[in-house]
Amino acid sequence: MTTLTDPAPGLTRPRWLARTEAWLDDKGKGAWIAVMVLGFVFFWPIGLALLAYMIWSKRMFSTSCRNRRHRQSRDHSHGMDGMASSGNTAFDAYKSETLRRLEQEQVEFESFLERLREAKDKAEFDDFMQVRARRTAEETRSGDDTAPTEA
Repeated sequence: MTTLTDPAPGLTRPRWLARTEAWLDDKGKGAWIAVMVLGFVFFWPIGLALLAYMIWSKRMFSTSCRNRRHRQSRDHSHGMDGMASSGNTAFDAYKSETLRRLEQEQVEFESFLERLREAKDKAEFDDFMQVRARRTAEETRSGDDTAPTEA
């Protein structure tokens, strides 16, 4: 055997540790965090060691992103794969027409929501102005009642 194929004697992990790490990777970041919290609860140096390992191995920050990218690469309905030609011209025409119609409906719906928000804002502003005018009118009437009258 050459030195390139031999693992370094001090760097191999016990099988149970590798299996545990693989199991936690399969369960996701939440499992790693749960084990870390349990480590802190039972014996804080274990929790600290797990936190350091998660940060050092980039499990804390990038594992979920890697899994998400991997899932998206398997699922052909995400990203530009959804726009790729299927090879069937009739289906491609139907798909492009449906996407165009859905985009148009989305634009129309968003403009409807904008008009709805504007109408709500206008109604609230009109209510505010009526309350303000009523309060001003009441203050002027009460001010007239207390004004001295000349005889």
